Parts: sequence; C-alpha cells; structure tokens
Amino acid sequence: MDPISRPVTEFCLDLYKKLNRSAEDTNIVFSPMSISVALALIHLGAKNNTAAQIEKVNLNHKVFQELLLQLQNLGEKYVLALANNLFIQQGFELQQQFLMCSKELYGAMLQTVDFHGAVEAARRKINAWVESETQGKIKELFAPGVIDGHALLVLVNVIYFKASWERKFEEEKTVQRDFKLNQNRKKPVQMMYQKGKFKLGYIEEVGAQILELPYAQKSLSMIILLPGDVTRAGSQLSELTLENMFETTVEVYLPRFKLEGTFNLNEVLQEMGMTDIFTESKVDLSAMTFAKSLVLSNVVHKAYVEVNEEGTVAAAGTGASIVRRSLPLTEVFMANHPFLFFIRHNPTSTILFFGKLCSP
Repeated sequence: MDPISRPVTEFCLDLYKKLNRSAEDTNIVFSPMSISVALALIHLGAKNNTAAQIEKVNLNHKVFQELLLQLQNLGEKYVLALANNLFIQQGFELQQQFLMCSKELYGAMLQTVDFHGAVEAARRKINAWVESETQGKIKELFAPGVIDGHALLVLVNVIYFKASWERKFEEEKTVQRDFKLNQNRKKPVQMMYQKGKFKLGYIEEVGAQILELPYAQKSLSMIILLPGDVTRAGSQLSELTLENMFETTVEVYLPRFKLEGTFNLNEVLQEMGMTDIFTESKVDLSAMTFAKSLVLSNVVHKAYVEVNEEGTVAAAGTGASIVRRSLPLTEVFMANHPFLFFIRHNPTSTILFFGKLCSP
C-alpha cells in the first residue's frame, strides 16, 4: 500500500467503526482525507504530548503536501476544492512561524472572531466562508447553538468534489425499482442502469461483490462493496483488500442518491487517543500561540455526496481475500440494498470519501 494511503485508510476504517456503532440503519458519509488534513493543520501548532497524540491518530506533513499537490492537478474534468480554516477568539497573539506554515502547507487563512461577545455573528461568518468554499453545497455547517460562547479555537475543514463518470449512465434507462432497506421494508428509488466492462471482485468471507466505477480519465474511482445479505452492510469490514479484481462485462444497477453527513468529531477523536488538546490542564499549543489557555473547542466535519447519471458531486481483523470465481459471461451487480462505497484517488490509493448507503 502507498505510504500516503496507509495512514488515511487505517484512520478511515477506525473512524467508520466508531461512527457506525450508533448508526445501525443510518446513512453515513465523511471524508477521511479531509479530516486527516485538518488534524495535520492543528499538529503544526502542537508540541510535546499533544503533538504525539495527533501523530498517533494521523500522519506526516510531507506525505500530505505531496497528495494535495496531486489533487490540485486532476485536470478539467474534475473540481476538487479543499479548504481549511482556523477561527480563533480575538485577543490571542499567534506565532508567526505557525501562521506562515499553515498558509504555505495547507493554504489555511486564520481568522479572528469574537466568540465571547458576538457568538452568533462568528457562527454566521464561519458558515458563510464554508458555503462559498463549497460552491453553495454546504450551507449550515454550524447550526445555531453548536458554537459555545466560551469557544477559543474552532477548526473548519471542507471538501467539495465534482466529477463525471468515465462511462455515463443513460438517463432514459433509469427506472423506478425497489430498494430493500432491511428484511421487511423497502422503498422505491430511481435506479440507474448500464452494461459495460468494469472491474469486479468477490469477497468470499463476507459474500460481497466489489465493483469499480471509474471517473473521467480514471484518476479517481468510486468503489462499491455490496454484501450478499441485506443486513450486513459494513459489519464485517476490517480492511480493504482490492487485489484480484478483474475486468468483465457487468450489468450495473445503482440508485441515484444524495447523502449529507455532519459530525462533531471531538468525542471520536478523544476515543482515538487525542485527549490533551481538548483539556485545559494538559494542552500544549505553544507552537501556535504564546497563551497557555488555548484549547481546541470544536472539530466539525461535513461531507456531501451526490451520485447521478452524469457522475458524482461530493463535498466533504479478518483479512478477507478476493477470489476469482468462474463467471458467466455477464455479471449482474444489483445495488438494491444497503452498501458501502468509497471514492479513491487511484495513483495513491487514498480514500477521499467513505460512506454507507442504507436508504437512498
């Protein structure tokens, strides 16, 4: 596995398991790469144990710079905008070195706001910035009341992605079909259809099919893990092994869908070992500011994924092996029940978005 993608993939699966625990029949979508970059930005300002805890959850800067550079040069068939910002309570003096590095490495423009005196104005300012960076796709990152009047430092990281399929689905072939939500319930969805040559694999241990749908020029792909059993989306996911996929003629049925996911990551990151940064008596952000009392108040992440005939708009244990089966001439891939999907940057195998669709 590529040195860039390994930490992001491990982080992705760990985060997914934690988010999925309380989301049994709920759609999930997030961008592990986006969150990793956000944590890298905080890491620039951290020292000692605070920095070590972030490193354990995450990354190294050199690797991210390389990846961000590649993602900026995907070509005109793609729109990928990644933006980071730190909003800090006015009155804190920041270290010039930190401001310089955060701008140079991650394009982050630090902004001061008055959380203490005008929290509503601060919230509106942050939301307006997010909305403009995601071309209007992510409107209310922070709902009223989410930002506390005692906040000191709020990290905002957004990602906006739009791409066309290499082979588009023809709109006239989209028909209404049933999607099985679980064993007893179903709902009608707009099911897209196309027949063509695609890479397909099969994970014997969990009875799942895997399909790769490339975007234009194959720089990125959407990969779908479809369990044989309607109740098993994501329960068995311990690692992503995608070797031994082979090209064959496939009849693909895939629902149109839009997903939005908003997560406050404070709790999950603490569970993953990043505790000091949220704790006043232990935090060390001395590479960011001279003040001793600066703690991280909020890490909020929002992702948006839309899949249709043209392509995708997105904003924000047991090693199962793939085996080759003797196949009929045409395989059928019928995504008419819950499945997992992820959007991958193929040159580095980095997962940009990860999701679970339970109900389109």
